[in-house]
Formats: sequence, structure tokens, C-alpha cells
Amino acid sequence: MISPTLDSIRIFLHVLAAAVWVGGQIVVAGVVPALRKSSGTEGTKSLANGFARVAWPAFGLALITGMWGLLARDGDSSTEYSVTFGIKFLLYIAAGASALAHARSMKRPVIAVTGALGLLFSLIVMFLGTLLAHG
Repeated sequence: MISPTLDSIRIFLHVLAAAVWVGGQIVVAGVVPALRKSSGTEGTKSLANGFARVAWPAFGLALITGMWGLLARDGDSSTEYSVTFGIKFLLYIAAGASALAHARSMKRPVIAVTGALGLLFSLIVMFLGTLLAHG
């Protein structure tokens, strides 16, 4: 068996955090329409609150492990890598800001747009992370 290292643990935690954050958004988006029909706004509020208790710590863990990974880097320091990382980080912030606006809004159009943007930004962040890992 390959022995775990501190790097492998960091990468595992980073991927786990991203999976919870992004995968959770996808699952919630799929469940909300049916839940809204069966239990109305109370059910969706309960689901949103439960998701938030798990998702926001995952969002924070992704930030911590991402910064840890950046500090641990001894590889590529090319302009392409730096630009890709910078875009990833800006979209990470945009994803969090969208999710926060989504959670705090009371207006249905704003909730819809910020939820969709949060997921879109999060998916792009995951893709950019894949580029950075293999680039």
C-alpha cells in the first residue's frame, strides 16, 4: 500500500470540501422543486439551513487547504499557472458571495439568479482546479 503523506491528506481534504460544496449545490437544486411542491417554503428553508451547516465549513476548508497547497508548492510558477490560479481564486470568492446573496435574499428572482451563478462559479472553480493539478 502507498503510504499517506501530509500532501495526500491535504489534497483529500481539499477534494472532499469541493465535493461537499459543489455536489451539495447540485443535490439541493435537484431536490428543491419536489420539496417545494410537497412542503412549501418551510421544507425548503429547513433543507437550506441543513445544507448551510455542512456547506459553509466545507467552503472554509477548501480555502484553508487551497492556501496550504499554494504555500506547499515547489513546482510550476509560470505566468499561465499564476493567471489560472488568480482566476480560480476570484471565482471562488464570487461563488461564496453569490451563495451568501442567495441565502440572504427574500426576492425570488434574486434567489434564482444568485443560486445559479453560485453553482456556475463553483463548477468553473472545480474545473480550474483540475487544470492546475494536471497543468
